[in-house]
Amino acid sequence: MNYQTFQPSSDLESIISCYWTLEVPAEFSAQRQRIIPDGTIEMAFILGDDIKRYTSENEFIIQPRTMVLGQTIEPFYIEPTGYVNTFAIRFYPYGFSNFVTMPIKKLANKETPIKLLFGEKPASELERKIIEAKNTSKRIEIIEDFLLKKFNEKSTINTIVKTTIDALLASKGSASISKILKEDLSKRRQLERNFIKQIGVSPKQLGKVIRLQTALKMLLNKDSGSLTDIAYESEYFDQAHFIKDFKEFTGINPKEFLVNENMLLSTLFYK
Repeated sequence: MNYQTFQPSSDLESIISCYWTLEVPAEFSAQRQRIIPDGTIEMAFILGDDIKRYTSENEFIIQPRTMVLGQTIEPFYIEPTGYVNTFAIRFYPYGFSNFVTMPIKKLANKETPIKLLFGEKPASELERKIIEAKNTSKRIEIIEDFLLKKFNEKSTINTIVKTTIDALLASKGSASISKILKEDLSKRRQLERNFIKQIGVSPKQLGKVIRLQTALKMLLNKDSGSLTDIAYESEYFDQAHFIKDFKEFTGINPKEFLVNENMLLSTLFYK
């Protein structure tokens, strides 16, 4: 698997986490992979063969070739049908709300064709340019030009939502919402309402995903010795709490994760 990440320009670095590309030859790609929630929203362009997304054990849909992947709160399986070649934009949790008027909660747990978000003609033109581009640098230039024009048309993210996400990211998901709001619980309902609308999940759910990311990176990069060490460094109550959350978002326990072939792609992303 050839997975690479690229940084956005200074104009978009507060909104976009990175651009990424993934190439996998057909002979190595025909294997079902479990994708784990990571707290972000992504726009993806499938430049290779089709990719299946399983909706149940034996049923699947073919993912749109240009799409936005909304927030997810549970793992799902994908399976390439051949050569994998993908170019994608990974937004910070509050990033994508700056470009669309549709409530982000409507994008959660599914793929949405970009033509439904930006219109048939602009989406088709963008897709054509991305497909015809000669390399990743040119694709980044094309998508940044498109997003910057959209950004100037839209209102920015709600302040209380951005402040909360920044605090969750800074604390690696461990900060309580009450602490972030400085005990001003009158803001809680407003925050919950705006969070669901602009992020697609609740503050608590996003915090759990961010905290799991921290633990996953420790596990994969072997930054800590035991599961107990990882649990406490990630500010879980104990190892049992860590394993419970881990299984909620991955479907398996940490030790199984490290040796499960269906987790190769998620492992690559988290490393």
